[in-house]
Amino acid sequence: MLPEPRSREELVAFLCDLHKEFRIRGHEWENNTLDDFLEALAAWVNDSPGAYRHGGEQIPHDGDWTFMARALHAATSYE
Repeated sequence: MLPEPRSREELVAFLCDLHKEFRIRGHEWENNTLDDFLEALAAWVNDSPGAYRHGGEQIPHDGDWTFMARALHAATSYE
C-alpha cells in the first residue's frame, strides 16, 4: 500500500519506517546507495505526472515542494 501521510507526524512515521526497512532489507533495494536513490528520486519526481495519470489520478497541486526540498537539503548536515 502506498503511503498517504496527512500530517507532518505521519510523514515522520513513514520516513522512520522506510529507514527501518532499509536497515533490514536495504541490500534488496534496487537503489540501495545514496547516489542511486537520489538519482531515482529526481527521475520519479520528474516523471510523476505520468505516474499519477497511469494510476488514474492527478498530481496534487497543493504539494509543498519547497518543504520537501528544504528537508532533503537539511538532511545533508542535520544531526
